[in-house]
Amino acid sequence: MSSSAPFVSSRPDGPLAPSRGAAVLADACRALWLATLGLMTAYMHTPAPAHRWLLARRIAGNLETLSQQECFAGDCRRKFGRLAHRWQRRAVEFAPDRHTPHGGGRGRLLPI
Repeated sequence: MSSSAPFVSSRPDGPLAPSRGAAVLADACRALWLATLGLMTAYMHTPAPAHRWLLARRIAGNLETLSQQECFAGDCRRKFGRLAHRWQRRAVEFAPDRHTPHGGGRGRLLPI
């Protein structure tokens, strides 16, 4: 077993060389975007408010991260930023400590 980390290289042509760094970052950003789309799909198929809250928080965080990446054009980063704010508001709607129940829900069944 080698003592060096698998991705760390001091060689100029290594996997994390400056010329490859931008390409590696762009690939990672694309992968994060695809994973975020998968989370959005899961959100749409999940009726449970607690699960939707967790998914919306993760989606908002991913979009915020994507909005700060230089590998995307400026207009794309701004769109990611707007989507991050929208998903953050969506997460607040399903937050467990929110005082207003959704659609009446269980709150109407509790004795006064």
